[in-house]
Amino acid sequence: MTTTASETLAARHGATLLRIALGTMWITHALLKIFVFTLPGTAQFFESAGLPGFVAYVVVAAELAGGAALLLGFYGRQASLLLAPVLAVVVWVHWPNGWVFTSPKGGWEYPLFLLVASLAQWLLGDGAWAARRSRLLVPR
Repeated sequence: MTTTASETLAARHGATLLRIALGTMWITHALLKIFVFTLPGTAQFFESAGLPGFVAYVVVAAELAGGAALLLGFYGRQASLLLAPVLAVVVWVHWPNGWVFTSPKGGWEYPLFLLVASLAQWLLGDGAWAARRSRLLVPR
């Protein structure tokens, strides 16, 4: 099967749209933890889920930095892969609440979708208009 130039261009732009959407989502979720739930409130939630409270601060920093990297196309592929474990833990935390994320305490379908989207970003690549690319942690 051969790939045409228009298919390649469409794939690059599709990867760019995914990268921008994921970057926006990560930044938004970090800001939600800062301005709505507050960092101490987020730490308290982490503790109620059985995680150390200080991890909340690390997660927020990772969400902000990773989101910015994705948005700017600065090693976006690697940022997606490195943020995937955060989503895996979110799925684990919300698993007992059921499928729908609008359930009390949130379900796990949205975090699972974002985990799959992040892995797809890693597989697809940075897309067009990436500021910096790397060959590190790139699937072959």
